[in-house]
Formats: sequence, structure tokens, C-alpha cells
Amino acid sequence: MRIAIAYDSLFPWSKGGGERQYRRFAEEFVAAGHDVTYLTRLQWDEPPSIEGIEVVAVSTDRELYDANGVRTLGPALRYAQGLVKHLRANRNRYDAVLVAALPTTNVLAVRAALVGTKTAVGVDWLEVWRPDQWRTYSGPLVGTVASVLQWTAAKLSPVASCHSRMNAARLKASGLRSQPLVSPGLIDPQGDIEPNLSTTTPPNVVYVGRHIPDKRVEALPAAIAHARKQIPDLTATIFGEGAARAAVEAEINRLGLRDVIRTPGFVSQEELDQGIRTAAALVNPSQREGYGLVVVEAAAVGTPVVLANAEDNASVELVENGVNGQVAASVAPAELGEAIVTVVNAGEPLRKSTHDWYMRVSRTNTIQAAARQILDRLVQAAALR
Repeated sequence: MRIAIAYDSLFPWSKGGGERQYRRFAEEFVAAGHDVTYLTRLQWDEPPSIEGIEVVAVSTDRELYDANGVRTLGPALRYAQGLVKHLRANRNRYDAVLVAALPTTNVLAVRAALVGTKTAVGVDWLEVWRPDQWRTYSGPLVGTVASVLQWTAAKLSPVASCHSRMNAARLKASGLRSQPLVSPGLIDPQGDIEPNLSTTTPPNVVYVGRHIPDKRVEALPAAIAHARKQIPDLTATIFGEGAARAAVEAEINRLGLRDVIRTPGFVSQEELDQGIRTAAALVNPSQREGYGLVVVEAAAVGTPVVLANAEDNASVELVENGVNGQVAASVAPAELGEAIVTVVNAGEPLRKSTHDWYMRVSRTNTIQAAARQILDRLVQAAALR
């Protein structure tokens, strides 16, 4: 088939879970023998060359987020407009289009452009948000509009896929007319990864990610301070940067932890990998995750995770307490700190069971399997049109 994937970001020119996911989907579709076009926005100075994949920029915005890490409306609308223009000019070119429902204006654009064609449409939902979540993120007016657009996009998703039970339930509640495909997972095994099953002294815990409000990175210093009451030599490294960086630094200074917590910002991939590999735990206090790729990436090298329970955090579905980490009840210093203490004190037996967990799920819960299941749905949908 001739398949288009529509997402406004492309790895490695943009980095993130969604970018890597759709790049891998494209590669898997090519491996299955299909012609693939990736419809995105301009993110490069030199045109990308990806074997087997045609890359088409349908919009030119270089930035998607404001200073607070919030997606802005203008680039989303211009990308949607570019999708409409491209698909209308190529109405008979594609047998199927897989569009990312982030933002949901992408879905409306694809459906509007392909009205009257035989093109099968699949909609992949990285996240499905509650109405009040939208209003908190984007403000009362824009948030309400975004919530209505999400409801409309769910109604217009003939083939829908997502990557957690939480988001599947929300899709059904949003009015999805079909049964959503819940992928087995998004693990992407990259050859033989040598785990680190030994503990490192002194123990160091790490955070990896952007510093934005949803990640709640500023909760980490107080949790580390609490954990140090029982593990006095515990240290931490907080990787990444973002709008909340100043709040994180302020908390570190307030608690007198400048010699305990490092904040190196963005670092090389080699330094990041080494940091995760030697960490006693990877701590992610995020309140919003659509899947939680960081859980399996840490588990691949034997590093257990500490997460915080939250209404919008699907990554907790990946954690088995005492097997590959611990889920704290909240980000309160005592609760998050005690979860850190539990994981760090569990030592090598927990590292071994974490890696055993990864080896078990990495055989089946893969991004390759997810891509092939979505592809099968698209093939079936195209055959019926």
C-alpha cells in the first residue's frame, strides 16, 4: 500500500517519545513492503534522507512550544492547514493515512481533506485528556475548545489506536464508535544490551526529561532530603532543562542540597546512558504520561524506577511494585521519599528482577508488534473501502 504518516515532528530532528514512535512506525511499514510518506513540518537545514521513507514538510514553524513548555495554537493550525493542502492535492495518492491525534486538529484536517476518497484513516492517540486537564493546560477558552475538538476527533476516528488502558477507556468515554486497539507496548529492543546488576556506592538516583509543570521535577529535592534521613550518602542527578528549571534550583538551594543534587542540564547521549545505567533508581514524579517509555529504557539496563501515582499517569501501568520499581501514592516528600528508600535499599535483587521483567516483556510488548497490529487494521480498513 501507499501509506502516509502525519505527525508534526520527526526524529532525530525533534526528540521525544512520539517522535521516535512514529519514525519507528514508518520504518516498520517500509519493512513490511509498503511505500511510506512522512508528512511533517520543516525542522532541518538540509533535507533529510531516510532509506525507504519520503519526508514531506507541509508547514514551516520551527518551534511548537512557548517558554513554559506549552504547545501554541499557531503552529498546530498551520500544520493542519498544510495537511489539508497536501492531501487535497494528492487525493488519490494514498491508500491509508495514519495521523497522530496530537494535536486533534490533525485528525479534523485529514478527515476533511479526504472526504469522498477511498483512503483508509487510522488515528493514533498518544494521550487522551480530561476536559479540566485541557482547561488547566491551555486556559478556560482555548482549553474548552480543545476538549470539544478532542471529542469530535474521537467521533471521527474510524480506526483508533492507543498505548495504555487508561487512554483506551478515555477514548470510549469520548464517544469513539469502534473498539480501540490497545498496543502491546512501545519497547524498542536495540540488540543485546548489557545490564548493570551491581549497585554503585554512594547510591545516586536520576531524573531524565524536560523541566515543565506536568513533570513536577521541583518535587524531587524535598523527596531526596527525606530519603537522606535513612540513606545519608544518597545523591541525585537531575538531567534536562525547561521552564521549571529555576523552581528546581530554588528548591535545591532552599534545602541546602547544592552538594548533593547535580543539575547538568542536557548532556550527551553517552553521559545520559551512563547516568541511567549506574543509577540506584530512575525517579519520575510526572503527573502526565501517555505510556512511559522511560520505565522500560531504565529496566533494560537493570535500573528500577520510582513513579508517583496521578490521575493522568499511564506509566504506572508498567510498574509492578517490588518487581521493577515502586509507585508512590503522591509527590509529597514523605511518600515519594519513602518509595526512593524502598527501591534503593532493595539493591541487587531488585535490579535483577527489574531486568528479568524487561527481558520478559521485551519479547512481546514491542513497538514492532504495535506497528504491525496498526498496519493490519489499516490493511483491513483499506480492503473494505
